[in-house]
Formats: sequence, C-alpha cells, structure tokens
Amino acid sequence: MLKDVKNITRRFIHSLGWDLHRLSPSSNPSRQLLAALNYVQADIVFDIGANIGQFAQQLRSVGFSGKIISFEPLSSEHASLRIAAQGDAKWIVNSRTAVGDQDGEIEINIAGNSVSSSVLPMLEAHSSAAIDSAYIAIERTPLIRLDSVASSYLTTNARPFIKIDTQGFESQVLDGASETIKHAQGVLLELSLVSLYEGQKLWLEMIQRMEAYGFTLWIIQTGFSDPHSGRTLQIDAIFLRINFF
Repeated sequence: MLKDVKNITRRFIHSLGWDLHRLSPSSNPSRQLLAALNYVQADIVFDIGANIGQFAQQLRSVGFSGKIISFEPLSSEHASLRIAAQGDAKWIVNSRTAVGDQDGEIEINIAGNSVSSSVLPMLEAHSSAAIDSAYIAIERTPLIRLDSVASSYLTTNARPFIKIDTQGFESQVLDGASETIKHAQGVLLELSLVSLYEGQKLWLEMIQRMEAYGFTLWIIQTGFSDPHSGRTLQIDAIFLRINFF
C-alpha cells in the first residue's frame, strides 16, 4: 500500500514538471557542504560576504552547530543580517565592513539585486546575464583584513573554515588572510569561469593558489549561469586540507 502511494505521488509530482529526491550530500549542496565541514571537523565558519544571512541560515538548516562569524559591507543588508542572527548565540555578526587586503575604507558598488554588489566594476558578461544586477548606487564602507580580526574569534584549538563570496574580490580577501589561512581546514570560494568584474582573478589561477596553500579541490557546485546561452559563469568550489586524506 505504501509503495502504491509513493508511486502515485511520484507520478503526480512528475506531471507538474518537478521531481523529488532524498536530501543527501550527493543531491543537496548545503548537505554536501556540511559533509565537508564534518570531514575536517570545522567548528567555526567565517562567512565573508554574508548579504542578509542566506549562507548561515542554510548551514543551520542542515544541522551545523558551530560558530558562524558573518561579515557584510552594505548598510541595509547588514541591518537585515543582524536581525536574522538574533536568537542564535553562536552566530555573530561583525560590525559593518568589507574584507580585503588592507585596513581602511573603500567604496562598494550596490547592485540592483544586492547579491551582485562588488568593490570592482561590473562587466557586460555579468550585467547581460542578470539584468537586475546593474549598479544603482555607491556606498563607502570600512575595510579590514581577515588577519586583523580573526584572532579575536579563534580559540587555541579552533578549526576554522572560510567562506568567501565577494563578487570578484576573492583574491584580495586571500591577500589579507595570509596568517588565518594557515589554520583553515577548508575554504569555499566563488570562482568565475569568465571575467564578470574588472580585474578579478579567474578560476584556474585561484585553484592553483589554493593548491599552493596546501588545499585540494574537494567539491564543485554550479552557481551562476547565463540564462540565454546556458553557459556556466560562476561556480562554488570547496577546498579541504590535503593532510586529512
């Protein structure tokens, strides 16, 4: 009887153009990330480029119970981020700031869709693939190196994981994290396959850089694609320490 109900339900879902899968590391990106965090026993995640907290909320939804330290430079999004983190004692929102290769201030371009906001100028390959991503304003924001603040969050035996989603500014974030990266058990980077922002480093150079730091590419997840051509423009890449294998 139960099997018949499952078959009927499956056929109905298929008739609507959908499908159902059991949530597992092989079928769900968030669970796949959680499996990687568990593999290296990461207990604190630096969430760089947090926007309004989507990444942290996804981690919590799949069961990550460690600390999350979120960084966001846009004032409106930072306010929403603080609200999202309320009630979660292990989710800490750093004061509003961008993260990069120096300490000071910098201007950030605000995109219409918010998530495409970047310190770097946007190129046509991005704006044509996401018409709501065009820049609509500029905001000045504090700028810090991860190395300048990470120690205030790390205990002696901490096992940090670093997530960097900064729209083409990932290389500069790594430049400012040369000490912190030595202790990181893993890193999630948003990598561009084509130039979407002026001056950004592309996927191959970034992978080679991570390998030089002692990481191996562990997971690739599809991110942003051109809806017209179907071409993949960005991917999420998860790197783990080689000495765990």
